[in-house]
Amino acid sequence: MRFTKYWAALFAGATLMAMSASAMADGVSQIKAFVAQVKTARGEFEQHQINHDSNGEPKSRQEASGTFEFARPGRFIWIYQKPYEQLLQADGEKLYVYDKDLKQVTERKLDASLGASPAAILFGSDDLEKNFVLKDLGARDGIDWVALTPRSKDTQFQRVAIGFKDGNLAAMELHDAFGNTTMLTFKNIQKNPHISLSHFKFVMPKGVDVIKG
Repeated sequence: MRFTKYWAALFAGATLMAMSASAMADGVSQIKAFVAQVKTARGEFEQHQINHDSNGEPKSRQEASGTFEFARPGRFIWIYQKPYEQLLQADGEKLYVYDKDLKQVTERKLDASLGASPAAILFGSDDLEKNFVLKDLGARDGIDWVALTPRSKDTQFQRVAIGFKDGNLAAMELHDAFGNTTMLTFKNIQKNPHISLSHFKFVMPKGVDVIKG
């Protein structure tokens, strides 16, 4: 599965905050502070996706890396640089998925379903507990983890886990309804940089096929 298709489902259908570790009681406190206080951010990510067969055994592993920027709510640019170039971009109203190799852009409405998807944690509004049940998972490998279970049943993800280290967002772990796991790690995060909203306006590349979803 191409990464843009995987993340387009996440974004359409369903870091970054450098704070004093002493001010954080647990992972739940940290994620609430992140959602409330980080309005814009940019950084880099690495993605590891493990697909499983019908018996739950790993059958394939995909890796990717790139950069991201966002401005709450609903504006973001998510760029895959390796293993191939792909782009997901949202302007607050629409999501554009640009597959450079196929010379194809998929355009769809960025509706309220963003609120019930893992994308809402990074790019949505601050009503996190309206859409997820939060549960502190304690520390693992020096990272404080929080489980987020979607309140809505209409989502492709069964569970999301967010990890913080020393008050900074460090990782995200996604478990989908098909038994697959995606792990994201973040680095070189800038919190609350000035980013013009016009920066997120998508410019349609020349010579591409446009598919409206």
